[in-house]
Amino acid sequence: MSSPSAKDYRVGIPVAADERVVWSAQGGDETSRVVASAIDTGADLVDPYAEPDWEPSWQVLRDHARTFAFGSRFLSIDRRNAIASAYAWCRIADDIVDLAGEVGPSDISASLDRWEAELYRPEHPVSVAFAVARRRYAIPLDPVLDLLRGMRQDLSPRVYADWDELREYCYFVAGTIGLIAAPVFGCRDDGALHHAVDLGIAMQLTNILRDVAEDARLGRVYLPEDDLDRFGIDPASLLGGAPGGDVPGLMRMEIERARSYYRSGRLGIPSLCASGQLTTLAISRLYGKILDRIEEQDCDPFHGRAHVSTRRKLRAMPLITVDFLSLQFGAGLWNRGV
Repeated sequence: MSSPSAKDYRVGIPVAADERVVWSAQGGDETSRVVASAIDTGADLVDPYAEPDWEPSWQVLRDHARTFAFGSRFLSIDRRNAIASAYAWCRIADDIVDLAGEVGPSDISASLDRWEAELYRPEHPVSVAFAVARRRYAIPLDPVLDLLRGMRQDLSPRVYADWDELREYCYFVAGTIGLIAAPVFGCRDDGALHHAVDLGIAMQLTNILRDVAEDARLGRVYLPEDDLDRFGIDPASLLGGAPGGDVPGLMRMEIERARSYYRSGRLGIPSLCASGQLTTLAISRLYGKILDRIEEQDCDPFHGRAHVSTRRKLRAMPLITVDFLSLQFGAGLWNRGV
């Protein structure tokens, strides 16, 4: 797949009888067009009118994504169930990859293959629920497959030479979530889908900045080599937990990069249904608060894992409400900073 610097994402546009354009990118003299040919047999197998067991999905969401769970309460119950199943399915795949330190890569790859097979013949309750959600909301299968591709990259730790390479990884493991969530959040404009991708990239970069110390202990450095070099930071010293160079300067630059992607992500919010707008505003605002917490810790990733308390989340709600009302009455909410 080409770099996810796509200017245009399209889902559900007929190309041929059995093909859909997932996204196309145009830059300079090069035009890249990715056509989806994956047929979602798993969604075809389920009855969209039958109610699956949603509780296993909700259990995963409550255990692993408190901010996401908090924001999703603004959706209707059917949309909440759908997004819970999508998150849970993707989270289970991520948990499989996290076993890398305990079992061999070949075993993890086989487990991922088995979990991917659940997309086509769902048996696990989370897989069944996710298949129903895909059927009801026409969630495209291809971003799910891209997500798995990104997770497989983590089986062999790699170095990211520059932001373009890291951005591609962020697309695979998080920008795809934006494409999965967009139909559930009522996206009415395919032209807004690249903003959904950008919001996912912003959140993944936020995760990377929050988890620098934890990833270092696991022998991973996600920050681009050229950024480390620019601030005089030796990757080996970062892995050792005592980096030299201007770490705060690097973190401040990456924080601003993340915020620029949050700003782009918010440009797509008007294309969502009302409950989707409020949910996305809440999730983006609250997740962006992690960047504030990193700054409050003097941009030292080894100071402690940045965490946004429930009290802070509640204090942010008035601003989120103002943003939502401003959006309903046509004010320029998206021009304000994150």
